[in-house]
Amino acid sequence: MIPTPEHNERMAKMTFASVYPHYVAKVEKKDRTKEELHEVITWLTGFDDEKIQTLIDEKVTFEQFFAHAKLHPNAEMITGTICGYKIQEIANPLTKQVRYLDKLVDELAKGKKMEKILR
Repeated sequence: MIPTPEHNERMAKMTFASVYPHYVAKVEKKDRTKEELHEVITWLTGFDDEKIQTLIDEKVTFEQFFAHAKLHPNAEMITGTICGYKIQEIANPLTKQVRYLDKLVDELAKGKKMEKILR
């Protein structure tokens, strides 16, 4: 599946704060911790715990979230399918970045070892 322009726009305008509780619930349901989730977010974006909380409090959009992020140089090694989309086939950079984060959260929830997740 290739994301449509409408899908890309919806992803850009979605707030990180609206999705974050779902990330926490997903990982905690699988006996992973919020701290591990933050480790994954920090690896991908460079944000520390304080910055993550600030971005949640400010209700930034994913567009704003990733505009401030310093993506890890190995982020492009994140491949596979998430939500029906092959990450490596997504052309829109922002949508690809959001799917990178989704994929890392998914891998954490599936019980992958942290050293495998943090490529």
